[in-house]
Parts: sequence; C-alpha cells; structure tokens
Amino acid sequence: MSIAQTSTARLLPGAPVADAVLNDVRSRAQALRDRGVTPSLATILVGDDDASAGYIRIKQRQAAELGFRSPHVHLPADATQEQLHDVIRAFNGDPAVHGLLIQFPIPGHLDYGEALMLVDPDKDVDGMHPMNLGRLAAGLPAPVPCTPAGIEALLAHYEIPVRGRHVVVLGRGATLGRPLSILLSQKRSTADAAVTVVHTGVPNWADYTRNADVLIAAAGVPGIVRPEHVRPGSVVIGGGVRYQGRRLLPDVEESCDQVAGAITPRVGGVGPTTVAMLFRNAVAAAERTVERT
Repeated sequence: MSIAQTSTARLLPGAPVADAVLNDVRSRAQALRDRGVTPSLATILVGDDDASAGYIRIKQRQAAELGFRSPHVHLPADATQEQLHDVIRAFNGDPAVHGLLIQFPIPGHLDYGEALMLVDPDKDVDGMHPMNLGRLAAGLPAPVPCTPAGIEALLAHYEIPVRGRHVVVLGRGATLGRPLSILLSQKRSTADAAVTVVHTGVPNWADYTRNADVLIAAAGVPGIVRPEHVRPGSVVIGGGVRYQGRRLLPDVEESCDQVAGAITPRVGGVGPTTVAMLFRNAVAAAERTVERT
C-alpha cells in the first residue's frame, strides 16, 4: 500500500498528558484545602465573543471539578480601559484570588498589553507578564506560558527524545514560538535541545523544517505545514491554530501523518495540555501564598 493511502504515524493525543497533570493538581488542591486554603482562578471576559465565552465555561467547569473557586467578571463590549483596570486591581488585591487571567482577545478599542502589565505577576497564570517572560529567559522560577509548557509535557509523556536533538519551531510569536524555544533549550532532562526558530519571513523556512527531529508548528497559519515540509519519520507537534467561527484550522495538514513518525491529532492534541498547565500554574500560585504565611 502506498504512503498516500495509509497513515503510519503514531498519534500523540493530549488528553492522557492533561489527565496526568490534572491528577497532580487535584491532589495539591486537596492538600491546600486541608490547610484551610481553597485555590482560586479568577477570570475576566470583555464582550460577547461566543468562542471566548465557551473557553471561560470550560475553565469554570474544570475549576469546579478540581475543587477551585472560580470568581468571574464579565464586562460589556463597550467597557473602558479604566473599567478593565478596576477589575484587575480588585482581583490583585483579593488575597483569596491566587490566579488571574484576562480572556483573549478583548475588544479592539482596549489595550491588552496595558491590562496585562497591571496583573500581579505572581497571579499571572498565563505566564505572559513581561516579568515572567523575563524570568523564563533568565532561567528563574516563574509561571511558564501554558501552551509551551504543555508541549514540553506532551513530549516527555510520550518519551519523545528531545535532549541533544534538533527541534525546529515554526513561528516566533510571544505566546508560543518564542517562549517555547527558550523552554526547550534550557538544561533539563525534558529539554536541552538544539532549537532553531524560523518563521514565514524566512523564504526557505521549509529547508529547516525538513531537517528537524521534532517539528513544532506555531505559526497560526492554517495548513502551512504540508507533507513535503516534514522529514520522514520525524515528530510533528501542531501548536498553532486559528478559528473560523467555531471551526478549528490547525497549522499542520492532516495528511502529514502519512510522513511523520509521530504526530499530534488535528483535534485534541496540544489544546487539553494548555488548560491543564493553566491550573498547574494556579495551584502553584496558591501554594506560594501558603508558604508566605
């Protein structure tokens, strides 16, 4: 049977990885409750975007299942920057709130970066505050951006060799490509890779991806990675996605599973691990609160 007729790649679903992380979070949350502290993850939604509202509901359901509090504020689409800042300040000042996230995107008249700067870095469960990104770059303890952390956990869970291997990250975005390249190059048993970052501004980017032991698509360009861009037998991780309404459009064409040795599924790959890492950051923030008292 020809390679075009069958898939030979090993699938790397995210659910088992997320389950392992969440089981750890669940036991840590119980230990906190035994000490009289209920971990909490606060969320802020601005506007009425259906997809964003859906993500908030997913996080609230997960919070309830883990025994977290999940205070939430929903601001109208015409909210002002100062109204958003007031909510952030209130959550920052509430000692019962351990983690805080602003659901992205927010309406175009608001400045997300300015709002993020106001978030207490210790409550920044997305790991995207500039102080936390700086600590990541310096190799210091800090909340790690969730999707990069989820990808490292996924590779470790499936025992994909990374140390000393050539990892190519296609994409340089602040939420995924850049922090992931730092994370996987750090000296750690689940990292320590030779990392190359390329992007769509590099005309011959495919020359790099075809030489990767592990290719991580993080461009946010639907279907940018096709079978001819993949080295036969390599590992392909689809991290970048865009949405068309409720339809998910991944960076990696499904037919890449005919060439790759292992690959994340189109749906249910990196996504579940991202949510799990959000709660791992939140429970760690709650634990730090206990340590300071």
